[in-house]
Amino acid sequence: MFFSGDSTSRKRVDLGGRSSKERDRQKLLEQTRLERNRRLWVRQQNSAAIKIQKCFRGRKVLRAEHAKVREQFFGIYGHHCQNVGRHCFGVYSEFLRQLFFFFDAKNIADFSILVETCRLLQHFVQDTGDIVSLFAGTDYLSKYALVDYRVKKFAFVCIEAIHQNRNQLKDQLLMTSEEASTSTTLLLDSVSLLIDPTLPWVCKVVGYLLRKNSFTLFREITLKGRESTRTSGSFRKVSSLERVFTLMISHIGQKPCTCPIVDPHWTFSSQILSIPFLWQLFPCLKEVFATRGLTQYYIHQMAVCLQNHANILPNDFSHEYPGFACLLGNILETAGVALSQSDCSFEMAVNLAGVTTFLLEALPPIKSSSRESGEGSTQGEDDMIVGDEVTEIVLNRELEQQITNAIDSRFLLQLTNSLFGGISSAHGSNNEGLGDKEVAAVGAVCAFLHVTFNTLPLERIMTVLAYRTELVPVLWNYMKQCHEKQKWPSFFGQLAYLQGDIPGWLLPLSVFCPVYKHMLMIVDNEEFYEQEKPLSLKDIRCLVVILRQALWQLLWLNPTTQPNSGKSVANGSGHKRHPVEFIQHRVSIVASELLSQLQDWNNRRQFAPSSDFHADGVNDFFISQAGIESTRAYDILKQAPFLVPFTSRVKIFTEQLSAVRRRNGSHSVFPRNRFRIRRDRILEDAYNQMSALSEEDLRGLIRVTFVNEFGVEEAGIDGGGIFKDFMENITRAAFDVQYGLFKETADHLLYPNPGSGMIHEQHLQFFHFLGTLLAKAMFEGILVDIPFATFFLSKLKQKYNYLNDLPSLDPELYRHLIFLKHYEGDISQLELYFVIINNEYGEQTEEELLPGGKNIRVTNENVITFIHLVSNHRLNFQIRQQSSHFLRGFQQLIQKDWIDMFNEHELQLLISGSLESLDVDDLRSHTNYSGGYHSEHYVIQMFWEVLKSFTLENQKKFLKFATGCSRGPLLGFKYLDPLFCIQRAGSAAEEALDRLPTSGTCMNTLKLPPYRSKEQMETKLLYAINAEAGFDLS
Repeated sequence: MFFSGDSTSRKRVDLGGRSSKERDRQKLLEQTRLERNRRLWVRQQNSAAIKIQKCFRGRKVLRAEHAKVREQFFGIYGHHCQNVGRHCFGVYSEFLRQLFFFFDAKNIADFSILVETCRLLQHFVQDTGDIVSLFAGTDYLSKYALVDYRVKKFAFVCIEAIHQNRNQLKDQLLMTSEEASTSTTLLLDSVSLLIDPTLPWVCKVVGYLLRKNSFTLFREITLKGRESTRTSGSFRKVSSLERVFTLMISHIGQKPCTCPIVDPHWTFSSQILSIPFLWQLFPCLKEVFATRGLTQYYIHQMAVCLQNHANILPNDFSHEYPGFACLLGNILETAGVALSQSDCSFEMAVNLAGVTTFLLEALPPIKSSSRESGEGSTQGEDDMIVGDEVTEIVLNRELEQQITNAIDSRFLLQLTNSLFGGISSAHGSNNEGLGDKEVAAVGAVCAFLHVTFNTLPLERIMTVLAYRTELVPVLWNYMKQCHEKQKWPSFFGQLAYLQGDIPGWLLPLSVFCPVYKHMLMIVDNEEFYEQEKPLSLKDIRCLVVILRQALWQLLWLNPTTQPNSGKSVANGSGHKRHPVEFIQHRVSIVASELLSQLQDWNNRRQFAPSSDFHADGVNDFFISQAGIESTRAYDILKQAPFLVPFTSRVKIFTEQLSAVRRRNGSHSVFPRNRFRIRRDRILEDAYNQMSALSEEDLRGLIRVTFVNEFGVEEAGIDGGGIFKDFMENITRAAFDVQYGLFKETADHLLYPNPGSGMIHEQHLQFFHFLGTLLAKAMFEGILVDIPFATFFLSKLKQKYNYLNDLPSLDPELYRHLIFLKHYEGDISQLELYFVIINNEYGEQTEEELLPGGKNIRVTNENVITFIHLVSNHRLNFQIRQQSSHFLRGFQQLIQKDWIDMFNEHELQLLISGSLESLDVDDLRSHTNYSGGYHSEHYVIQMFWEVLKSFTLENQKKFLKFATGCSRGPLLGFKYLDPLFCIQRAGSAAEEALDRLPTSGTCMNTLKLPPYRSKEQMETKLLYAINAEAGFDLS
């Protein structure tokens, strides 16, 4: 039953399915392949050995031949050329042929012979003044081939000799022949002699040098020379090397020059212009480069390379001196001179803008003031991204200065004038449409400025662009025509990363918005509204539509991922890693800022209906999403709240407050905090008791018990109505100008008293308390009758006030400043200085607007600065401490995000409600009835007629009597919680009709007896609402 055989005799089975014969075949093939490869390797070894031996033997023979010829040369001409005469340079002499054959730049004796040869050349030329006859005799035309070859070889050997020995000659490389007759100056001066523009062979020689990449050798020579002369500053005399450059750069292949066009990698523009601070080394070369039309050629050459996406720059000199930055600095330094030339063409200006734009794109952001301090730095952790391998570039500080100083007011004026000079007038309308030239000019300017805004400090250039160029009117004319025709040309190619399918309005808006916004900071009310400068009010209404549509497109219809949110707007790395997203995000930021500013101007004096600022696509779905964090609608509400109607934003705001109140138990039955307030000491008691509460307690319920002037607690249980009455009374008392913490403008608007510290020792603590008090009123949805000045409400939004806000504070000072702004005479004769006189309660103090301001006279050049410093002092500086403490108290309850949804005028409505008359019909539509009353009851009909006949003041008193607050809900009485109710009080008996009406303010209830006549009802109501009997009235 069991197997008992020999297991070793079992047949082996290959699980791969192959037989042993097949395995042997594969093994044989593999061995054959290896053997074949071994034989191939041996053959290659032998071939390489033969080549090496051949090369070695050739070199050995050549070296021996060099030594032989050198020995013959020294025997004939001497070791120091003592036997050399004029005839030695002729075509029949072997002198130059032998020298060029054995010459080795590393050989000291050969180098000395070359230097002596150059000395003799210059000596013979000085004697006769004719270098052509020296080389060719009397018949150059018949011998030109040999002569040209020897001259070309001579010039290149001189350059190569200096290059090979540049480390030993580094102290001589930038010397002049007048300073010392060194070997370097002799060699370079000989090159200058050989490429003199009057010689018949000059183009052939220069062309030969260009083909031999001489500018690459010159680059290394110049960099080595720069190392040894770095501390000596600019050079006044023309060095020998500079003279060579001056002669060579004019050979650009255009008539009468016959030089060939060489590879752009080895040209002057790529090899020499990318040397750091080139013009400091060669100031005379700068003049030649800028004034002989050469800039136009080399700029065009670089522009063509950029269009072909060719990188023509050599390796960077160092990390601090990247080639593109050095090239940019040198180009910009000469661009101003080139643009001012009469022969400067439109094409040259477009090419210049394109090249500088490309180079600026590669730059890291350049900080204003001090980079070392780190203040205001917005570069964060993501300046170095491992995944994207983006490394921060830190430029040399002097190189930064060269670039920023070059893009000055003069350069910006020249560039914009050169580009805009050839297109239609900015102030007219071109009915024929936009031409290619206008599109090219606008595209070039916008691309250059867009990149400049992301790279350079804005304060250096914004004022120039806004007030000294035609940028705003030209761009507006362009955008207006595009908008009217509904056709925006593409700027594909203006920026390296711009794709063809992105909207054509992005680039113009990215430049127009910040410049026009800056302009609006300095434009006064008369210029904007009356003179309609720089844009007419009709044009501004059109601009509002363009900005609104663009914002809605960017933020809602076609949103992009915002790279690092707001950080990347200031962070240069953002536009390199996410270029398209960056420009779209930037436009959304600057467009929303400009539209917000235009809304402020519209609030001062309306020139467009408020609905013009509202996006067409805001619907119920959008509103439902806007209150939820991390949604697109929520982000829009934070960035561009004016796109959403005011009433919708108020609903979102009240819902946010309600949610916070619910979380903090504001509707609990048993409040944690109870105040006992004496009516004649309401401010002191409220300050002492409220200041003791924590932030959490402030969010909770507060119940109030009033104590009358006799020390007796008033009747009534606070269900919310007494607290509302308390809030109205405390705010009226605290913000009363008689108390000294606030002052009134001429329009009776409140702002902090700059001299409050002279009246109250603890004035800053009081401002903190008042901020908390106002925040508590808003938090509980209580409207208080406190009209604040707009420039103070700006402080709640942490905004800066400008000249246009000054009329509300001091109209007389504003008129004087505007007079100065438009004064046509010599302002310095007015004897004004950068100081301001403060006059508080008869005490005058003098403050300097600038350090040393009492010694700085106001002139026509600095008057704009003076005007804005005065405005800043009055609107911002004087009330900074009071505003800061008020804001701290305010933000204990009201988050900044909540009120950022509203501008200053809307914020006043949130605080006080509408100043218009009370809407009795709206109150009637949202009233409940009880105790037998109904809407058609004759008593109710009489009541509404009586209430309508009241003055606005009495209507407000009635509302306070019935609800505890003299102002109704901001969105109407529909939102009064609970709804207003009229309850029947007593019967129709005579004794009941003598009763006064009473109220339950906590439930918004009016207890109204059934009076029989309107006269009786009016008398009783007026008595009750004017009695001011507190909560003792029954």
